[in-house]
Amino acid sequence: MAEENNKEEILHKMRHSLAHVMAQAVMELYPGVKFGIGPAIDNGFYYDFDLEHHFTPEDLPAIEKKMKHIIGAAHKFERVELPRAEALKHFEGKGEKYKVELINDLPEGSVISIYKSGPFEDLCKGPHVDHTGKLKAFKLTHVAGAYWRGSEKNAMLQRIYAVAFETPAELDAYLKQQEEAAKRDHRKLGRQLDLYSINETVGPGLVLWHPNGARIRHEIETFWKEEHFKGGYDLVNTPHIGRAQLWETSGHLGFYKDSMYAPMDIDGIEYYAKPMNCPFHIEIYKANSHSYRDLPLRWAELGTVYRFEKAGVLHGLMRVRGFTQDDAHLICTQEQMEAEVIEVLRFSMNILRTFGL
Repeated sequence: MAEENNKEEILHKMRHSLAHVMAQAVMELYPGVKFGIGPAIDNGFYYDFDLEHHFTPEDLPAIEKKMKHIIGAAHKFERVELPRAEALKHFEGKGEKYKVELINDLPEGSVISIYKSGPFEDLCKGPHVDHTGKLKAFKLTHVAGAYWRGSEKNAMLQRIYAVAFETPAELDAYLKQQEEAAKRDHRKLGRQLDLYSINETVGPGLVLWHPNGARIRHEIETFWKEEHFKGGYDLVNTPHIGRAQLWETSGHLGFYKDSMYAPMDIDGIEYYAKPMNCPFHIEIYKANSHSYRDLPLRWAELGTVYRFEKAGVLHGLMRVRGFTQDDAHLICTQEQMEAEVIEVLRFSMNILRTFGL
């Protein structure tokens, strides 16, 4: 376990340091660029840039080449600490508005750390490798748009993603794995097998199941229903929309409204497309009186829900705006709870293992 943790720490430092190297490469190739953030992430790193030039995949080899030159120079990573006011003045003078915003979010009296490597410097808490010469196995993979701080109200920046590993062999193995995965991409298979489509006429993230795909769905749903009946579940069905009052009572409007579709006016009353099935199942329970002798109740539904996912995160069938959810609610006494939790975990694992998951 200690070795695994140490390896993760080493990889994190390498990937974080490579993000700085990439930022320096972009700075040297595209003068005037402004910098967002550049963290280490699973399998690699990214950096967000604000500049007039629109990055394309064709730009990545030149940036990689410049990065290798910077790595060869073995620039040391040096930590500098400044009082908050001095750090603000420093980055304001450089016109780095995103760094200024980040510093302004820190408490008064904070000590701000900056890491320098060669001609590049960045607002950063670290840690980093000793020098750029220790960085080796990386590859820039793709470009994407990213709103500053994840809000569509802010500027759209350009994000360059990359992968990085300790050794070239590990990098090569990962890239080969990704190539194989791309061959089995569900979006590609969906077209080849004529399973489904998504188009702008219907709307982004709204899936049209073709006959081949609908047949597969039928087989899966039939299996799902049979297994639930065996497991002591009853099936329920609920509407696709509900009054605003329902979603206010459930708390969805208070905590989840940004991910719900806009309300529709029906007879002067606001209704919402359902993002979840839970409130409807509670209303079914409330429709009758129940004794503890009736418990546990196990209710399941293949309920179609609608969620207003941001356009930038929609991805084939993985991130959509309308989908059918395998949903269930169990109502039981406190004494029954442990047994019900154990059983629902066993039941779920059995379903997943049937599909090889």
